[in-house]
Amino acid sequence: MSSVEEQQSQAFTKPTFSEAQACALVESVFGLKVSKIQPLPSYDDQNFHICISRAEDTTDGAAEYVLKVSNTESSKTPDLIEVQSHIILFLRAAGFPTASVCRTKADNLTSLVSVDSGSEIKSHLVRLMTYLPGRPIANIPVSPQLLYEIGRLAAKLDKTLEKFHHPKLSSLRQENFIWNLKNIPLLEKYLYALGQNRNREIVEQVIQLFKEKVMTKFHHFRECINHGDLNDHNILIESSKSALGDTVYQVSGILDFDDMSYGYYVFEVAITIMYMMIESKNPIQVGGHVLAGFESVIPLTPIERGVLFLLVCSRFCQSLVMAAYSCQLYPENKEYLMITAKTGWKHLQQMLDMGQGAVEKIWFDTARSYESGVSM
Repeated sequence: MSSVEEQQSQAFTKPTFSEAQACALVESVFGLKVSKIQPLPSYDDQNFHICISRAEDTTDGAAEYVLKVSNTESSKTPDLIEVQSHIILFLRAAGFPTASVCRTKADNLTSLVSVDSGSEIKSHLVRLMTYLPGRPIANIPVSPQLLYEIGRLAAKLDKTLEKFHHPKLSSLRQENFIWNLKNIPLLEKYLYALGQNRNREIVEQVIQLFKEKVMTKFHHFRECINHGDLNDHNILIESSKSALGDTVYQVSGILDFDDMSYGYYVFEVAITIMYMMIESKNPIQVGGHVLAGFESVIPLTPIERGVLFLLVCSRFCQSLVMAAYSCQLYPENKEYLMITAKTGWKHLQQMLDMGQGAVEKIWFDTARSYESGVSM
C-alpha cells in the first residue's frame, strides 16, 4: 500500500459523530438526557463536553460529563480500553484527581456502537466520564515549584500502578504502539510527512542515536506502566490564595489515559519534561525541576539518567513527526495537532546545539539543589 493509500484508509478511522448523534448515543447507551453539548479538541478520537438534564425535583443543577468516542482502530482493542478504564477508577480510589467512569445501562464501562456511514458499517467504543474542573497548565506560567509537583505526581502515579492488577493487563504490552518511547525507530516510515529539509535530518540523527545509545540499554531500565502522555493539556490546575495573598496552583485533574502502555520509569519523566518545556520561556531549565520532583519518589539509576537527554529529544521527534503526519490526514484539525510544533522544533534544536553534557549539567545541578533545600 502506498503512503497516500495508507493515509486515505486511516483517515476514516477518526469518528465523525454529529452533536445530535452524540446526544442520542448518551441517551440510548447511558440512559441520560443531554441538555447541552460542545465538541472538545482531540487527536484521533472524538470527545464531547456534555451537560445532563436533572429531574425537576432536584436542585443540584446539570451534571457535566465527557463522552469519548474511540477511533475505529482503537475500538478493535476493547480489552485495552477496559484496562485503561479500570486504571482510571483504581487511581481515583487511590486519591488521584482522575475522572469517574460511568457505567452503561447494561452495567459495562464501555459500549461498542455501530454507525452506517453510507458506504460501510463502522464500529466505535464509547465511554462516559465525569467532567473534571480546572484549566490546562498550558494556560498559565508554570513556576519551578509546580514543575517539581508535576514531576512528583508522575512518579507517584507510576509507583501506585505497581499495585494494579487486572486479568487483561497484558493488553498494555503493545508491541508496535507508535507513542511508546521504545518504538522510536517506527518513526522512519512517517518521515515523508516532513518533506526533505533540516527538520527531517534532525529526526534521522536522533533516531540513529536512539538505536545506538538507548535501545542497547533497555534491559537495564526498570519496567512499569506509563501514563505516557502527561502533557500540558492533560494536567488541569485550580488556583487558590495563600495566607500571604499569593496565587497558589494545585493539580485538579489528570486526563487522557489512552496512551498507557508498559514502559520504564525513565520514559515517564522524559515525556513529562518534554511536554513541560513546550510553553516555557526557559525550556532548558524545566528538566531539573521535573526531575527533582520525580526523584523525590523514584530516584533514577545512573544508567537511566544517562539516557534522559536522548529520551526527551526522542519524544520531541515522536510528537513533531506524528503531528505532521496527522495534519495530512486531518487538515481540519491542524491547529490542535500542531500545538507542540509551534515551539517544539526550536526547543529540540536548542537541546542538540547545546549538547547532552551542557543540558545534563543544568538538569542535574538543579535537581541536586533540591536535596540541599535551595532550589535553583
